[in-house]
Amino acid sequence: MAMAAKTCKYRFGPFELRTQTRELYKHGVKLRLRPQAYQVLAVLLERAGEAVPREELLKRIWPSDTFVDFEHGLNTAIKELRGALSDSATQPRYIETLPKLGYRVIAAVEAVAGATGVSEEVAARIVQGAGGGLEETAPEAVGVGIAPASEAANLRKWRWAAAVVIGAAIIAGSLAVLKRSRPWHSAQRADARGRTMLAVLPFENLTGEEGQEYFSDGLTEEMIAQLGRLDPQKFGVIARTSVMHYKHTSEKMDQIGRELGVQYVLEGSVRRDSGKVRINAQLIEVAGQTHLWSQEYDRELTNLLAVQAEIAQEISDEIQLTLGGPKLSAPARPATLTPEAYQAYDLYLRGLFFWNKRTVAGFLQAIDYFQQAIAEDPNYAPAYAGLANSYTLLTSYSLAPTSQYMTKARTAALRALELDETLPEAHIALALIVENYDWDWNAAEKEYRRAIELNPNYATAHQWYAEYLTWRGRFDEGLEESEIARGLDPLSLIIAADQGEFFYFSRQYERAIERFKGVLEMDENFPRAHMVFYSYIANGQSEKACSDIEKWRPLSTDGPALWEAQAYAEGRSGNLEKAREALRKLTEANEKKQLDPGVFVFANLGVGDNDAAIAWLQKGYAQHSNVLTTLKVEPAFDPLRGDARFQELLRRVGLAE
Repeated sequence: MAMAAKTCKYRFGPFELRTQTRELYKHGVKLRLRPQAYQVLAVLLERAGEAVPREELLKRIWPSDTFVDFEHGLNTAIKELRGALSDSATQPRYIETLPKLGYRVIAAVEAVAGATGVSEEVAARIVQGAGGGLEETAPEAVGVGIAPASEAANLRKWRWAAAVVIGAAIIAGSLAVLKRSRPWHSAQRADARGRTMLAVLPFENLTGEEGQEYFSDGLTEEMIAQLGRLDPQKFGVIARTSVMHYKHTSEKMDQIGRELGVQYVLEGSVRRDSGKVRINAQLIEVAGQTHLWSQEYDRELTNLLAVQAEIAQEISDEIQLTLGGPKLSAPARPATLTPEAYQAYDLYLRGLFFWNKRTVAGFLQAIDYFQQAIAEDPNYAPAYAGLANSYTLLTSYSLAPTSQYMTKARTAALRALELDETLPEAHIALALIVENYDWDWNAAEKEYRRAIELNPNYATAHQWYAEYLTWRGRFDEGLEESEIARGLDPLSLIIAADQGEFFYFSRQYERAIERFKGVLEMDENFPRAHMVFYSYIANGQSEKACSDIEKWRPLSTDGPALWEAQAYAEGRSGNLEKAREALRKLTEANEKKQLDPGVFVFANLGVGDNDAAIAWLQKGYAQHSNVLTTLKVEPAFDPLRGDARFQELLRRVGLAE
């Protein structure tokens, strides 16, 4: 069947083929494609989900008198298409090879008709090809689900098509909510200091195994770190948390550029197999929607770090050519890793994957991988830093007594610094320990500043330093650091929620509520954002606080955290019976497994027992609970500030000034 006479757009994954102009786009950026490769792709997309014999491609694309060149021409076109689509012959996601027969598109394809669309005949036939039963779908926007090759019956094919259509509607709705609910960042340039900004989109995992996601995600994070060291005074790189929002995205490049406030985007793919790695990378200038540079690398896995530095160097050169002026300084190229060192690096990437989940289970899994990495290479500093940060955050997330993990955290952080004093992650690990456990504010500030000096693009360092400044009551400086973190990681939920806490501690309750609500609109399951109930209470809206906790209840798997919140909120709302019941549950839980004293401070404030609250603060001091870090600024502690015992605690933890 001949191609439709009317214009048509075929959309699949992040790609769009425009038949009117014979162009292929990815995220709205035009890719280079020779005419024969375009024609092959157009035919395959027109017959999406069906086997297209090589003989049909010969008849449709190659004149009858060029048969001798057909095999070479078709193979070249398919190879070019797979390169443009970052696809694989052995583990295809888009174009499947059917041995001794031809090819088939196996991705979900959307054929857009209308003024610039396919004819009704083609649209209807493509829908029927997906399993039938959808003929009444409006031809203006036909969503087509194409199942992978199998011998399944038509019923299964129909279910697949229906699932794709329904799934597309759900995803579209979710994305619409996502776009409406990013109130904490501007569409303008993210960096207020006039630096050139770049985003590294998540590298696509072409290995075909979900278990390898840690590797592609780790490569993304490591490339962010490499590029962040080019020239931090002139060049900024968006942090991992924000770019991971675009994993498997279909958003256009100009939209990604606006949302992240960047001028350049690096995207790529990675495949790992049998001791080798293949990396495809390309640099795109957002304003002109043009490819500046692209390259493919085939290397031994032990050369992976050197490849990352090589990519950073070439990107540096391309940006310098585009911008003019002094050349950006690329990081030194690491030496080839030994097999043992590479194994430690691989285990480290696995640990990072679970650490970034920011859950108790994730931290425990991360600790296991970091320990394995250290066993492989006892001199691998990043694994020690990862171990230290895992233990420290596990203390907060699990409500365990601070002493349970902090000694291990300190040992790991000091070892990381002993091995590599230039490692920013090691400095913030130590900063967090001496801040939360030792209340050594001067040492903590020194470590935060050193981490930022080593990597000004390290969003987490700015985020945690902002928290430190807030607890010291240095609100102007804290907001400045918080905004820097937000600019480097504009879609980060944790940074946005921490900024909500900043507004709460600085008694800007309306702004705090607005910030927390913005986070909850993006993810109602995000625990830190439910701290909005403290702002509601401080703002005289206790009923809203209790209502929010009720919404939180089915989402919470942590009983003590929920009971603490209930005791405080219900008590402040005048519901003392409910508050005392929550405190009773909390007490029973503590008898089974010791909890951090901090949870009892707020619970007793809720039931109006100020003496008990101070007694628990004193226990917290004895156990080095990190609840003491907020003594100076926590509004909930205002009823205690006139008590001499509270003032003595302020003095002891160095917050009396």
